[in-house]
Amino acid sequence: MKFYFCLNSKQETMDLRESTTNQTNVSFTIANHLFSKESHKDNNVVFSPLSLQLVLSIIAAGSEGSTQQQLLEFLQSKSTDHLNSFASQLVSDVLTDAAPAGGPLLSFVNGVWIEQTLSLQPSFKQIVSTDFKANLSSVDFQNKADEVTNEVNLWAEKETNDLIKELVPQGSIDSDTRLVFANALYFKGVWNNKFDVSLTKDNDFHLLNGSAVKVPFMTSKKMQFIRKFNDFKVLGLPYKQGEDNRRFSMYIFLPNAKDGLSALVEKVASEAELLDRLPSHQVEVGDFKIPRFKISFGLEISDVLKELGVVLPFSTGGFTKMVDSLEGQNLCVSNIFHKSFIEVNEEGTEAAAASTAYMLMRCRRVPIDFAADHPFIFVIREDLSGAILFVGQVLNPLDG
Repeated sequence: MKFYFCLNSKQETMDLRESTTNQTNVSFTIANHLFSKESHKDNNVVFSPLSLQLVLSIIAAGSEGSTQQQLLEFLQSKSTDHLNSFASQLVSDVLTDAAPAGGPLLSFVNGVWIEQTLSLQPSFKQIVSTDFKANLSSVDFQNKADEVTNEVNLWAEKETNDLIKELVPQGSIDSDTRLVFANALYFKGVWNNKFDVSLTKDNDFHLLNGSAVKVPFMTSKKMQFIRKFNDFKVLGLPYKQGEDNRRFSMYIFLPNAKDGLSALVEKVASEAELLDRLPSHQVEVGDFKIPRFKISFGLEISDVLKELGVVLPFSTGGFTKMVDSLEGQNLCVSNIFHKSFIEVNEEGTEAAAASTAYMLMRCRRVPIDFAADHPFIFVIREDLSGAILFVGQVLNPLDG
């Protein structure tokens, strides 16, 4: 029997900042592991840790015993109540559309598909509906698995403005499937200070293998949010902000050494407090250029999670708190699929993610250079809460 989860991304009150600190730690734990894998270390990567962590939070809410404890340890949370409260705050406050107030266009939705012969446990249904604000659908997995697959894929495509297609591989949902949880995240932000497209010109971007490729670089003579550290610099690019209390920005972490990306990723992953020291003052810039880039990335992430210690949900089950049936004793997570997309240009950023988990210093007068002409990592986050929406690495801007 399979148990499927799809991500797209109050019982106790917990400080949002504390929760997002934990979310940051988990985000870079995943990023460090993912970027260093043999299959991905030479590729551009983008993923949404927020999407993945929220689906794992749903799994944790319906689990018990050692399975739940393993999920809580990985997510660095004290209890499922804390996870549910954090999810509720994110969905209600951080991830609602900021466009009506003049900020970025933002959408985050959850969906649940359950086998029609089953029903969710009342307490679990309450959590999924109230904290995660998921829409529930009763479907016929046993006889119409292909139709449900198409339904989930069309849902993810619609909710990500057609950026995420074929989230669920054909044939992966079958008659053994009992549950599919899905979330979809869409973000479109305009830079607070747009780049002048007439100034964009081709220049060398240095690859890890020592060669170089010509790519279009955006530039500006305006002051920028930059902070220097010993071995790297961080650039902050704010998006046009609305009249509410949220502030979204992209941060580019650029190692000083052209081959210093791996060491930088490990440093940020082990010293997540660096994200509390992001640039907050504008400085004059010298050589300033950022490449345009576009990345599409997808993977089945269950092996990554197992390598990071999340094993029990995929083997021993422990999900009797999910459904009103003895079948709950046999449920386990089968696969977790994740797809993400990002495009960065002179206007701003458009990004989307969907996942499926199948159950089966102002003051400095000296101009600072920030020439992102070699591999770097980037983060999109909401600054007041600290919630990280996307993380990625750019090794070659031409590899879309």
